[in-house]
Amino acid sequence: MNEQIELAELHGQPVLKLQTPDGAVALVSLFGGHVLSWTPAGGNERLYLSPKALFDGKTAIRGGVPVCFPQFADQGPLPKHGFARNRLWTLASQRAGKDYAMVNLRLESDADTLALWPHPFALELSISIGADRLDMELEVENTGSAPLAFTAALHTYLAVREVETCQVEGLRGLQYQNTAQGGSLALETGTELTVEDEVDRIYYQAPPTLLLREGHRALGVHAENFPDVVIWNPWEHKNATLADMPADGFRRMLCIEAAAIQNPVQVEAGKSWWGRQTLVAL
Repeated sequence: MNEQIELAELHGQPVLKLQTPDGAVALVSLFGGHVLSWTPAGGNERLYLSPKALFDGKTAIRGGVPVCFPQFADQGPLPKHGFARNRLWTLASQRAGKDYAMVNLRLESDADTLALWPHPFALELSISIGADRLDMELEVENTGSAPLAFTAALHTYLAVREVETCQVEGLRGLQYQNTAQGGSLALETGTELTVEDEVDRIYYQAPPTLLLREGHRALGVHAENFPDVVIWNPWEHKNATLADMPADGFRRMLCIEAAAIQNPVQVEAGKSWWGRQTLVAL
């Protein structure tokens, strides 16, 4: 291991600790290919990880950045959010320099995944931190002989001090599916989105950059090749149904998820696709 990238354990599960000389730190679980924590240099934790999250090597971890693949939510026949977040990934490569640390994790199809979803594939998740940024890039390679189609998301739980004081900017004019209201379609008319009740929306054809403002601090959320964005907060009533969330957990998080949902991604045999999400602490 590079001195800036260490193999460690968290709650009995193998994790990678990435750190840069200027003090940025991230924790990445090999179970799920899952970014659990990110602290920019000189800053505070910017990802929410539920203190009641399960680390049993079987259950998807609540918080951080779960990888949803090859299905988002329940929009298809597979288990919710697919299977990538419940599989053990491997460390494919790593490198670090004076201002960054980076790991590449890999997950390949096997008998268990093919029984659920009959498509050979290889996923690679590249995770890189710098002074004030976290980059995550998901690459999907079709290793089979027939085309495949999937939906996906980087289900990013952002840590906030109080969700009711947050504003998300950049959504005005977008059509969205309001999952909290039975999947009805609506148009975003506000210049900023605030959270005062359950929010579960898939915004279609979103701009590449959104801004999360909270008091004196802000976070830029930039996506490439992910055309949609999901905004989610369960609010008090839905939060109470989640056994792996504390009673006030909904107040401390807001999900802004780079996603490809409305139009499933088509990948021809032998070809690949990639999508990236970058968080920048402002």
